[in-house]
Amino acid sequence: MTATTDGSTGAVDPRAASASRKTTESTIAADAVLAAARRAAERSVEHLLGRQDEQGWWKGDLATNVTMDAEDLLLRQFLGIQDPATVRAAAGFIRGEQLGDGTWATFHGGPADLSTTIEAYVALRLAGDRPEDPHMARAAGWVREQGGIAASRVFTRIWLALFGWWKWDDLPELPPELMFFPKWVPLNIYDFGCWARQTIVPLTIVSAKRPVRPAPFALDELHTDPANPNPPKRPAPARSWDGLFQRLDKALHVYHRFAPRGLRRVAMNAAARWIIERQENDGCWGGIQPPAVYSVIALHLLGYDLEHPVMRAGLESLDRFAVWREDGTRMIEACQSPVWDTCLATIALADAGVAPDHPALVRAADWMLAEEIVRPGDWAVRRPRLEPGGWAFEFHNDNYPDIDDTAEVVLALRRVRHPDQARVDAAIERGVRWNVGMQSRNGAWGAFDADNTSPFPNRLPFCDFGEVIDPPSADVTGHVVEMLAIEGRAEHPVTRRGIEWLLSEQDAGGGWFGRWGVNYVYGTGSVVPALTAAGLPPSHPAIRRAVEWLESVQNDDGGWGEDLRSYTEEKWIGQGASTASQTAWALLALLAAGRRDTVAVTRGIAWLTETQQADGSWDEPYFTGTGFPWDFSINYHLYRQVFPLTALGRYVHGDPFAGRTPTREGA
Repeated sequence: MTATTDGSTGAVDPRAASASRKTTESTIAADAVLAAARRAAERSVEHLLGRQDEQGWWKGDLATNVTMDAEDLLLRQFLGIQDPATVRAAAGFIRGEQLGDGTWATFHGGPADLSTTIEAYVALRLAGDRPEDPHMARAAGWVREQGGIAASRVFTRIWLALFGWWKWDDLPELPPELMFFPKWVPLNIYDFGCWARQTIVPLTIVSAKRPVRPAPFALDELHTDPANPNPPKRPAPARSWDGLFQRLDKALHVYHRFAPRGLRRVAMNAAARWIIERQENDGCWGGIQPPAVYSVIALHLLGYDLEHPVMRAGLESLDRFAVWREDGTRMIEACQSPVWDTCLATIALADAGVAPDHPALVRAADWMLAEEIVRPGDWAVRRPRLEPGGWAFEFHNDNYPDIDDTAEVVLALRRVRHPDQARVDAAIERGVRWNVGMQSRNGAWGAFDADNTSPFPNRLPFCDFGEVIDPPSADVTGHVVEMLAIEGRAEHPVTRRGIEWLLSEQDAGGGWFGRWGVNYVYGTGSVVPALTAAGLPPSHPAIRRAVEWLESVQNDDGGWGEDLRSYTEEKWIGQGASTASQTAWALLALLAAGRRDTVAVTRGIAWLTETQQADGSWDEPYFTGTGFPWDFSINYHLYRQVFPLTALGRYVHGDPFAGRTPTREGA
């Protein structure tokens, strides 16, 4: 018997005692997780600060797949500028990425890819590997089993056609006369996404010229039947879109034989002017490797000598995409991401408690301010009266600022206490105005252009290399809505239209599709913080469904992961090995939804603290970024640092902008 609080006596209720003990244990566990999160955040801050360049920027390696390296060697072979050291280093990297069955994949842990395997094989042949070598024989045997070169993508066969390993007549036609199409005509160059546009324009010259360099060897071992390398295929029905465009392509092949020479010459010169006008100050095109490669080839075919300033600058820019590794191998980046990495690192450090006037954050802000783009680019074709003001992804890409980077840079700058606040405010005002002006008709935002939604480019036989248009996406729209809300414009009609679009795009399962990150975990991690910043309460049905979905796909180890196969197979949605970046995205959504003290968040935070390495970083071999969903995957090496730190920071310190009352201001 024991005394009760009112003086009476009675037996202790064992259920109450058990509940009390569990509450105490839960509190102790939560306190332990919080303490571990603080320590992990401190280590991560130190690690990230140590990676900042003295100029103020951050940049992690951007890993894709070995087609970048293979095509670099093919380009050098085509131009006659191979050197043994580069070939040896590139071949070493390509061999190191080969899978046990002799194939190559496009992402870590992914399935073998035919076109990637063919290009890697040819590059190793150029490096001196012999067809009878075991690793080469395995690769060639697998290629034949998959249908040989004839079954590969168009871009692979274009590279092979440059050396006579494939017939130009057996490739889709891409006439340079496209340059004459006004912007209101279907399939004009501005109907294509900027990345495709920059690639297609130089390829119209290549397609017209049809060059063939002497092949250093044959590739009979990559055909199912060397005597008949391209067996005929049954065309699609004439009344289908595919059938229509196949027949259009046949007509264009006829036109190629009879095209007026004068008209073709004028068209190619127009394409060359377009290319040269868009070369960046660092010599590259659009800050990405593929357009640079094809632009160099196209201009060379028109007679530009390799010592011409345009060509020399272009080739030098390609060398800057090379990452020389400690083992002596050489990896080619498809792109470089300093602006994106810097704004995300700034957000992470600020949210983790680094003082807003810390020298590292001020240096980062200074560098980002200097990177602002204040001149029109290709986006102005659709928005001719919109004043410029935004940021690109790369070091140099003034023609193509993007909406996503601009939104995140604004969010980063708002976290910094800068000595020249008027300068910061002016840049933010320009960025906000530009982003608002780039809203598409449906209320959402794409990445580079407004209303880049034509249904025709993706249907061209030529365009089998991934997404070639730039429609609005939930992740970009979410970032813009979040930025507008933080800027006090949550109730403005522009923002409300964005919110309405996001709500309409929620998947039946509760998540949002991720266009630029993998996949529904990324999309949901981008949208939920935006909706709550804009004033939607955690009790809103859309937020509740998102929370339920995220909690339902949490892995047994406490983390989150989603495989790239989720883009093609529904069973993979929300499924995959836990990664630091994807765990952080899920946590950012749950924290924004007010779920900080739940079991799911506690387990997710514990996973981050337990998997952190001694130097404050995380390891992440899995690819969690995309260039094209499924077709071109990216491992951003800084994602594994900045997103976990942001999640830990908000868990420990809370959202720095939480509690702001949205105001009604003009946009």
